[in-house]
Amino acid sequence: MMSSVVTRFAPSPTGYLHIGGARTALFNWLYARRFGGRMLLRIEDTDRERSTQGAIDAILDGMRWLGLDWDGDVIYQYARAEHHREAAMSLLASGNAYRCYATPEELTAMREAARAEGRPLRYDGRWRDRDPADAPDGVKPVIRLRAPTEGETVVEDAVQGRVVWQNKDLDDLVLLRSDGNPTYMLAVVVDDHDMGVTQVIRGDDHLTNAARQRQIYDALGWAAPAMAHIPLIHGADGAKLSKRHGALGVDAYRDLGYLPAALRNYLVRLGWSHGDQEVFSTEEMIAAFDLKAIGRSPARFDFAKLENLNGLYIRGAADSDLVQAIGDVLPALGPSRGIPVPMPPDLRDRLIAAMPGLKERAKTLVELLDSAYYLTAARPLVPDEKAKGLLGDEARARLAALLPALEALPDWDAAATEGAVRRFTEANGLKLGQIAQPLRAALTGRATSPPVFDVMAVLGRAECLGRLHDQIPA
Repeated sequence: MMSSVVTRFAPSPTGYLHIGGARTALFNWLYARRFGGRMLLRIEDTDRERSTQGAIDAILDGMRWLGLDWDGDVIYQYARAEHHREAAMSLLASGNAYRCYATPEELTAMREAARAEGRPLRYDGRWRDRDPADAPDGVKPVIRLRAPTEGETVVEDAVQGRVVWQNKDLDDLVLLRSDGNPTYMLAVVVDDHDMGVTQVIRGDDHLTNAARQRQIYDALGWAAPAMAHIPLIHGADGAKLSKRHGALGVDAYRDLGYLPAALRNYLVRLGWSHGDQEVFSTEEMIAAFDLKAIGRSPARFDFAKLENLNGLYIRGAADSDLVQAIGDVLPALGPSRGIPVPMPPDLRDRLIAAMPGLKERAKTLVELLDSAYYLTAARPLVPDEKAKGLLGDEARARLAALLPALEALPDWDAAATEGAVRRFTEANGLKLGQIAQPLRAALTGRATSPPVFDVMAVLGRAECLGRLHDQIPA
């Protein structure tokens, strides 16, 4: 049975792939992979005015970057409109739907009366049992579901539990608009049925839709898929997620320097738990994922946690992989930092060599790139304020005295330069910091950097000696 699991991710292409959508996609992907099933991707582009090709491209790019592959071709809902119309016509033929000729003015008056009386704004069923022969001239009808008026509609939800609606509180929803275009409610049901979807996993803002859609399934005589409605993501302060909390597109997280594996790991823990485990490989996520472990309370998005987790992934990544990841975000980050796009091969080689020292402190690729600035800095370096403070007259004199020992080194690597500096400090009764700190400032223009002897090894003999001569008065 589990081999036939089919999930789907069904975004609307009216904007980027936001962080909540990315988590929904991840949960669907994990569930399908967990049970050896398939995850389908459906673009719900029935809102023609707001759907854009740019948004579709952003969604597909975001999915690929996160490593969430889908099975089969992308399905476009708008292209299936004829299937949706056929379903509406079959409901009409079976008596489970009817034509409604209520005019826009009537519907407005109906809503205003309900509002004035404090009643829910529901359609009153006035064309439910009327003869279409009574239809007013010139009014194009909508087709409405003949929803049950008694009893209950029940959804057994894997996350929310048993959810019950009284049918008297649900009105006859529109299936086809007066222009013949299907509504979202009908399109979703027909598409999920035709695609063989067995498990719907989506945000709990769709929970009321589940009742409506269940009624359409019942009217069509189709088995409804299992449902799981996951709580939305809130900010760290508990308020609804907004841009200040992190409600950004997945592309923004890429350009902010997050690794896809780290973002995946962070997203899976937003609302789902597996004991106290925080860090998961992809294989561990797939093996452990279970709808029963999703909580009912909104998850809280915390940038600090994401940064810390990203730092962990950066430290554990292969140096060449990190340089590749930096290369991928250079089009967004490089120009403002004076780095050519694409990255020149010699800079790529130096970055790989420098990476062991760079990645120990960085929490994002942006921080990695910023801490690697010394590799591309133009001579003569202009020290920042803190570095200037380390390059007083006495410090410059010490660097001048150290220079011959460095120039005489037969080999140039971290061990050789460290040995020369330590011998110099011992011979002159100095502490290592008294020479290492001004040395760092002269070579990088900053007061902090990766270990200074690693910096010297990566920069090489000629560049280091040149930068030191720049800072030492003639």
